[in-house]
Parts: sequence; C-alpha cells; structure tokens
Amino acid sequence: MGPVPLSLLLSVTLLVAVLLTVAADEATGKDDYTWPQGKVPLVWDKRTVHLGISSFTAEPQRELHGTCGIECQRDLPKPSVHDMEKLLSYETMYENGTRTLTTVSVMGMNEVTDWPGNSSSSTLRSRRKREVYGIDTRFTIADKQFSTKYPFSTSVKISTGCSGVLVSPKHVLTAAHCIHDGKDYVNGVQKLRVGVLKEKSRRRKGGKGRGGRGKGRRKKGQSEKDEKEEAEEEKEETGEKQERQRKGKGRRSRSRRSAESEKPSFRWTRVKQTQVPKGWFKGVSEGMAADYDYAILELKRAQKTKYMDLGIIPSVKKLPAGRIHFSGFDDDRPGHLVYRFCSVSEESNDLLYQYCDAKPGSSGSGVYIRLKEPGKKKWKRKIIGVFSGHQWVDVSGAQQDYNVAVRITPLKYAQICHWIHGDSSECQNT
Repeated sequence: MGPVPLSLLLSVTLLVAVLLTVAADEATGKDDYTWPQGKVPLVWDKRTVHLGISSFTAEPQRELHGTCGIECQRDLPKPSVHDMEKLLSYETMYENGTRTLTTVSVMGMNEVTDWPGNSSSSTLRSRRKREVYGIDTRFTIADKQFSTKYPFSTSVKISTGCSGVLVSPKHVLTAAHCIHDGKDYVNGVQKLRVGVLKEKSRRRKGGKGRGGRGKGRRKKGQSEKDEKEEAEEEKEETGEKQERQRKGKGRRSRSRRSAESEKPSFRWTRVKQTQVPKGWFKGVSEGMAADYDYAILELKRAQKTKYMDLGIIPSVKKLPAGRIHFSGFDDDRPGHLVYRFCSVSEESNDLLYQYCDAKPGSSGSGVYIRLKEPGKKKWKRKIIGVFSGHQWVDVSGAQQDYNVAVRITPLKYAQICHWIHGDSSECQNT
C-alpha cells in the first residue's frame, strides 16, 4: 500500500473536526440550552410614498469603515420608540427600478425584556487586518451530496457577488451592503438574481433530463407566465455559460475543463423586490449603520429547497463554546460552498464580533446556531444574524478591524418577519 495523499489526510482531519464539534455541542447541550420563547414587538406599516427610480451608480463594498465599535455602542443612549420607528422604516425597490418609502409604527417595544449584550469590560487588542490568518479553518463543501442537503442547501449566491440564506420559500436574507452602499443601489441590482445550488442532471436526446420534463410540458401548478419567465432565465443562464466557454476555449487544459465541469451549478431566480431598513442609509443612523446591514430579497419563484427559521438569543457567549456557524460562496473558492464555525469573541446588543475565517463573497451569509426545541430533545438550527464581513470599527479613538455579524434582535425579528409574511400578527412570538 502506497503513501496516503496529503489532500486526503487533510480532508479526513477536517471532517473529523466537524464531527467532533457537533458531538461536543450535543454533549454539552443541557435542557437549559433551548431556544427562548416570548413576545416580540410589532412593526406596522404606517405610510408609503413613491420615490423616483434609482440610478444604480454604487460600487460593491468590500469593507465598511467608521463603524461604531463595542465601546462606542456601550455609551449609546437607549433609543426611544420614535428613534426605532425612524431606523426601522424601510425602502422597497421593485424589479422595474421604482421605489417606495414606508414609515412604520412600533408597538410593544417597552413591554419586551431587554436582550442584554456582553457587559465585559475587557480591553480590545489591536490586530492587523484579518480575513484568513494562521491555519485556514474553512471547509469546502464540494460534494453535492452534502452541499445540496440541509443546512448547506439554505445558502444561496447573490448575483452582485455576495451570499444569502433562504428564510422562506420566496425570501432571502442577506447583507444590505450587497445591494446598497447607503446612498444608492449597487450597479447590477436592477437585474438582481439569486442562485440556489442544484444537482446536475444528465441530459438525454431531445433536451429531456432524468426526472425532467420534455418540451411543451408544464410543471404541475405552474402558470404560463411562470413557465415563460423560467424559460427566459434558463436561456440567459445558458447564454452566459456558453460565452464563458467561448472566451476560455483553447486556453484551458483538458484536465482543467474536466475539473470545472464538476463544479456545482446554480438554479438562478430573479428578484421581485428588495427591502432595506432606513437604519442602513447614510444620514439616518450615522455610525450605527452596521447595526442595520441586512436586507430581504423576495424571489419571483418559490424554491422547493428547505429554508431556515429566524431565532433570537440573548447572548451567544454564554452558550456552550459560544459557537456560530455559517456557509457562503467565498471569492477565492469559485463555485463552491464554504462552511466555517468559530467562537464569538465579543458581542454588543446589535453586533457579534468574531474571527471566523472568511473572504469577500461570504458577506450576507446567514449566521446560525443549534439549540434544543423547548420541551423536546430535538436540536434545531436557526438564523441569529447576518455575516457582514470585514469591518473597521472605532475603538478608543482608533480604528481596528474585526469580522462582524449583525445579530437578530427582537425588533429586527419583528421587521424581517413582517417583510416575509406581510402581516405583523404572525410575528408576535419567536
């Protein structure tokens, strides 16, 4: 028997590490570590006005500057109901480029118990810029047997170069900076699409795939309009693929073409509308903009892929190991889903500060944890935040860098739930 390839040894080692992590979480998870239940405030639409069409002149942001850091956030006064109504008002951008601004009213804000952040007064150490350093702890989920199964299947790719997570059959949660820079929408959002990983099917003669349908046959429950839109999207996707192949023809070796053909493919769906909180807009929240770096994308077609529910947790650091998990499409591993987990180093009421290894492209990923369902032994994953990415934050008058995630607070939960369901009465409890 010859020597075992180093790549195989590394793959086995990483897999064992993941399994041990999951086992450790389950072993330390007592009945006390269950998803908290309780009432959340209600967010109601108050007034909607029409705005002009966006110019789509913004460029995608790789990192955010001037964020109010942990010490800064500890000194912020508790926002009033009026302040929160201003920050949670939102802008909706439709597929034709038109926009509306909706002001909201918040009910029950003072009736909900505060969700305390970390009260640690430890000194934050200065660090050099970090995305990945030391040993890269990310795991490439290259095997479609895993990447297309829950929970990895909830991760999606945004056409502007970010990631997102399915939170309903037709809604994707992502980072606001992936579609808006605080002043204008990013160039490309006017044709925004979301890609869901799919398993490639073998094509038979006549264009019919295994388990697929032949030409002229419509899916059950599919309207003629939906069928036409799906055909247009498939045509567009095929055209883009053929263009890439044409440009690269003659320049790639056979082995490289073979390797690329094995990459996971995406099923692309156009976005019907996007919703961004006014708290993200410059001139509204000032240094707190990162607290509202989240957005919801409503898809034109519902996905059959299982989605992940939203959750609220008072403190991640007080949980076993204080770990968070998320998967995204990092730029340095094109076409592949990348999973990672790490412990939260610091937390405030609105942000999670951590050193999860990440690269551009993973922004917008859904950050989740695993806890037991109340009264049950079953574990359930829920989204508790959105990975914002590498950010420069103000600490003691100096800028330091961290990898930051926006946490789902009771008010943000109420707002996002309202965007998804359109009825706040369905969002009273977690």
